[in-house]
Amino acid sequence: MKTRIIVDSTADLLPQHKRRVHTVPLTVRFGDQEFVDGVTIDHTLFYEKLVESDLLPTTSQGTPDAFAQEYEKAKQAGEQAVVITLASQLSGTYQSARIAAIDYDNVYVVDSGTVAIGGGILVELALRLMDEGLDAAAIAARLEEEKQNIVIVALVDTLEYLKKGGRVSATVAFAGAVLNIKPVLALVNGEIQMLGKARGSKMGNNLLVQEIEKVGGVDFTKPVLLGYTGLSDALLAKYIEDSRPLWDQGLDTVNYTAIGSVIGTHVGPGAIAVAFFKQ
Repeated sequence: MKTRIIVDSTADLLPQHKRRVHTVPLTVRFGDQEFVDGVTIDHTLFYEKLVESDLLPTTSQGTPDAFAQEYEKAKQAGEQAVVITLASQLSGTYQSARIAAIDYDNVYVVDSGTVAIGGGILVELALRLMDEGLDAAAIAARLEEEKQNIVIVALVDTLEYLKKGGRVSATVAFAGAVLNIKPVLALVNGEIQMLGKARGSKMGNNLLVQEIEKVGGVDFTKPVLLGYTGLSDALLAKYIEDSRPLWDQGLDTVNYTAIGSVIGTHVGPGAIAVAFFKQ
């Protein structure tokens, strides 16, 4: 029986992987305006509106009905399904996927425990396992094991959006702007945690590399994905060049993509991030 991979729209995927999965979109709301993520709003429009808006946007979870529609398509095609959602700590989307799965056989729902490019590398791993011939049950079991080793670390360009979200005070945000502070963050168990602070982007890039080394380094036998928020990838390109020795040891090509609304809302434009499986 063939396997279908179903994801929600918060997973940041390279185009060649996005074409191979089926996506359940979340909704993004700016005040009274509601958009369907990836359908009526893309990365460019999202960041344009984020910069223009005084209020942070909100997201609504994927619904059980939306997942059930995808499960029905898989059933009609004679396929089993592996469903990968963003962390249950961040959204009720995982619960929606589980509720919808009650009426279907051969549907395996995985709480990724992560989001954005973290979800992207777990989906890429699922595709690799599918290509190796594993069935849906075996893929889901491997993902449950491997997700424990996913690390996301990010360098944030501004504290303004963390201030808007109530994660740092206005005083800290103001001081950060004056002193050119670049915090390094991690996503741990669905929570954004601050790992350190640096003065300027150069020191920030170095600190980001240090944090990667602290967790034991990158397992280059598994997917690696970098990402950026905002409309320009210039800061990410600079980071890749500054940290070239790290990537040259294990990658022929450094893959990267734009980061979507869930993380982008909290860190704002100008952030760069790395997602990988630790050794």
